[in-house]
Amino acid sequence: MYWADELAGSVSGPQVVNDSKSPSGTVHVGSLRGVVLHDAIHRALQAAGVPSTFLYGVDDMDAMDSQAKLTPDAIDRYMGAPLSRVPAPEGSSAANYARHFVGEIFFRTFEPLGITPEFYWVSELYAAGRMDPYVKLALDRADRVREIYSRVSHVERSSEWLPIQVICEQCGKIGTTYATGWDGSTLAYQCKPDMVAWAKGCGHEGRVSPLGGNAKLPWNLEWAAKWGLLGVTIEGCGKDLATAGGSRDRSDAISREVFEVEPPRNVAYEFLNIGGKKMSTSKGKGAAAHTVAEVLPPELLRFLFLRPRPSQVIDFDPEGDTIPRLFDEFDRIAAATAGIEVKGELPADYDRVYAYSLLPSADPAVAAKTFRPAFGHLALLLQIPGVDIKARMEAEKGAALTKLEEMILADRTAAARAWLESYAPERARLVVQHDALPAEVAMLDLAQLAYLAALATAAASEKPVSGDAWQTLIFRVASETELASGKGFGAIYAAFLGRSNGPRAGWLLASLDPAFVVERLRAASGQ
Repeated sequence: MYWADELAGSVSGPQVVNDSKSPSGTVHVGSLRGVVLHDAIHRALQAAGVPSTFLYGVDDMDAMDSQAKLTPDAIDRYMGAPLSRVPAPEGSSAANYARHFVGEIFFRTFEPLGITPEFYWVSELYAAGRMDPYVKLALDRADRVREIYSRVSHVERSSEWLPIQVICEQCGKIGTTYATGWDGSTLAYQCKPDMVAWAKGCGHEGRVSPLGGNAKLPWNLEWAAKWGLLGVTIEGCGKDLATAGGSRDRSDAISREVFEVEPPRNVAYEFLNIGGKKMSTSKGKGAAAHTVAEVLPPELLRFLFLRPRPSQVIDFDPEGDTIPRLFDEFDRIAAATAGIEVKGELPADYDRVYAYSLLPSADPAVAAKTFRPAFGHLALLLQIPGVDIKARMEAEKGAALTKLEEMILADRTAAARAWLESYAPERARLVVQHDALPAEVAMLDLAQLAYLAALATAAASEKPVSGDAWQTLIFRVASETELASGKGFGAIYAAFLGRSNGPRAGWLLASLDPAFVVERLRAASGQ
């Protein structure tokens, strides 16, 4: 059983699924893994007849602790301030830094993915007084909090330390304050110049009520407080937070022992790495979510995250062949879902992976039988002048495209164009030498020339149209002529591109005029 369906079958009663993000900079594509996984859980619950609400929060009361997107003159002024109070980058119309990077950019990737949670901003929860009961409980039970930190995570706090971060009344910073002396209504605080290495406090001392948005809970307590306030029953987290004695264990204990609320079901998930390296929002490292969303259509982006189990690391590098291979695998699973026999082993519950990869409005049975042009073929066609791509695809399908298929073609054509412009390796770029036989043909041996002649004869007889049909023919003729397939590919590339390597040969030949292909194969073979 697919993991999301299994989870949905193990719960009863209405569920609240929650996810959140701290908007400390450009949000990378890895942050979408949690979003898509939580959405899949929400959809699985609904499919199982379980009432479900999906929430997504922005932790915009967190202190600005990264210089990734701040100008030098803004560092002293805003490092340590709540993200909701840091101005948006120059040229942005957003109200603040958080609203720019999450509200104006990251959230735009949600709707095309069919993800429509109820959004909330943590700064508004504090300002409206909704977090006040949890702030008071945390301060009244500060001794319990200190004991949990020590017992669960071996983090020692002094007996005067309070689990609260006050916003300095003078400089507006929250990451540089230290609070003591809670009397049930107010507390004392200092804005320390040396509280943290990444921000400088102003030295102000004062006494203030921590309620109504004047202060925030440390992140572990804030996490647990949101569970209680919003009634969260399911919330996963990244593997880094779910380690033994880590953030999740602390928050679970705080939820039970301080706020007296049972913590939600956890679904820990692994990272999405770029080139083997973990991405970082705060350090500005990693492919931006909105940029990758321009290359991967929604169903492919969902498929990227839902194909492996949550516990599996995803190594994703948009450079090279990763994106074309992702499209090929999606199409293979779509074909298998439609009942078509495919080569290679299929992942467990492949039909459910496929269904959850589609947008909610799609019918999996109809979608699986829908014609989808091969991504690699489109990338080749885009590089050949004067090609009518729609006509070529209708010829490959053998019928006119439906409206849905026209939309898929448009999405994939745009994705292929973006991939060519940004990520494609040099071997995927081509200039077909139409005017004259490339000089490299003279370097081919007799066996390769015989292979080209046999391929020309077979192509003239069988008239393959699709890239798959050409690929099958290329391998079959190589076997019949007892030529190693690698040497056969080399002969094709020499005859059409004037070089020893290139894109998938079957899709290259399918991209060209059939009469030209046969004529060139014959000419190159010496016929």
